Amino acid sequence: MISGRTKMKNEINTIGLGVLNLQIKALKKLRSSINQSFEEAVKTIQKCKSKVVICGVGKSGLIASKISATLSSVGTPSFSVSASDCSHGDLGRITNKDILILISYSGNTDELKNIIKYAKINKIFLIGIVSDKNSILYKSSNIKLLIPEVIESGDGIVPTSSTTAQLALGDALSIALMKRKKFGKLDFKKFHPSGTLSNKLKTAKDLMLTKNKIPFVNENELMKKALKILNLKKLGFLVVVNNQGLNTGILTDGDLKRLMQRRKKLENFKIKFLMTKNPIIMEENTLATEILSHMNKKKITNICIFKKGNKRKIIGVLHIHSLINSLK
Repeated sequence: MISGRTKMKNEINTIGLGVLNLQIKALKKLRSSINQSFEEAVKTIQKCKSKVVICGVGKSGLIASKISATLSSVGTPSFSVSASDCSHGDLGRITNKDILILISYSGNTDELKNIIKYAKINKIFLIGIVSDKNSILYKSSNIKLLIPEVIESGDGIVPTSSTTAQLALGDALSIALMKRKKFGKLDFKKFHPSGTLSNKLKTAKDLMLTKNKIPFVNENELMKKALKILNLKKLGFLVVVNNQGLNTGILTDGDLKRLMQRRKKLENFKIKFLMTKNPIIMEENTLATEILSHMNKKKITNICIFKKGNKRKIIGVLHIHSLINSLK
């Protein structure tokens, strides 16, 4: 016999699953919206020399704000405006150099009419995200992004499935634009200077020791001088270079210990005869997380960083401890 408490728990879970299932169905139907109109919208927005202004009514207004924020974070300048505020002065924020995106499931709300009229009079390019082909928004839009008719949760009256579809379509637009503009991780990092995400996007260039902190030693130096530099820099390795300042190898504490087991005296040997040639090096724009993974895999504690375009020009070094601390 099922207790009342268990029965209530099952009913709650059933409701939750029902909401999710309706939204999953909406997203599956949304795939048909990735068509020629979607392609035209992406190409048009990419050519925009000003801002992408996004506006929605009610819950669609909240979706508009999120889409705008995502666009801005991936290289397409954007801001959102309130549909109601547009009737009280905010229309002045939109110029004919902007692209206007209006979001409305029905496409017939009263708040939209003033905005559409303003866009027509001022020849502002309009992209409509709407479900009803007979709506004023659909008919007035230069590019029509049709989202499917969906079943809402809560007796079919609470905007849920429709707003999920709107948000997903906005994300699809944002990422398509990001890829078209070749907006990469380094560009993304510029717009996210703080927080955990910023740490994940740090590069070797952000963290490496440079200039006089690099334990450089000429390959023709004797080991007795090399050992002094090793002790002075306290990094556990030396970066060996030739007379042109180009990298020819490294010498680590581990190398030194192994050499001393085989030979009693090393002081009068030139370092080029004892160093490890072809050391592991990484490019300056490599993500710190990738470098740390590589160092763990190779079981090394230091790594040389080379300047882009010249693998033998070492411009920095990284110790595994500094990498770990920077990613906490």
